[in-house]
Amino acid sequence: MNRTISSADETFLVTQARNGDESAWEQLVQSHQDAVFRLAYLITGNADDAQDVAQGVFIRAYMKLDQYDDGRPLRPWLLGITANLARNQRRTIGRYWRAVQRYFIANDRELDLPALDERMESQILWQAIRKLPQIYQVIIYLRFFLELSEAETAESLEIARGTVKSRSHRALKKLQQIIEDEYPEIANERTFN
Repeated sequence: MNRTISSADETFLVTQARNGDESAWEQLVQSHQDAVFRLAYLITGNADDAQDVAQGVFIRAYMKLDQYDDGRPLRPWLLGITANLARNQRRTIGRYWRAVQRYFIANDRELDLPALDERMESQILWQAIRKLPQIYQVIIYLRFFLELSEAETAESLEIARGTVKSRSHRALKKLQQIIEDEYPEIANERTFN
């Protein structure tokens, strides 16, 4: 269960965790684990992979806690680590998947995959987002799925707020174009501004 921690309490808990207090670290993990898992899931598209990424995030964050600037919120720092690890995980899975596909093609075998239920608008939207370049996917996940502010998104990705604004605008325009071109059945129901 996530519980919200005030910034003063969070700073105190970080200090305690740096000094080896395991219960302080556990409280921080509990406070941020849902957001970390959700972002990892949005990027990897798989719950097991997202769980692996989330565990890796908290291990890495704990090991690098001395490098964390406790004058800033912890969540954007953790989500930045999450985005990096999840992208790495996704690349690794992509290489594996391409190897499997090459095997089936080389051996003249048919790849039998379950059909997607494209009648579900959320599934179609998910598919459309996955067609965006990765930098735009991450912006959409952080800004619109995790509802981070521009400042939090900028801090998570270590980019300027203006870059977040321009990437968000470009991502939504590209997403709108993908939906209009490839998913006309929902294009009339969605506007992206």
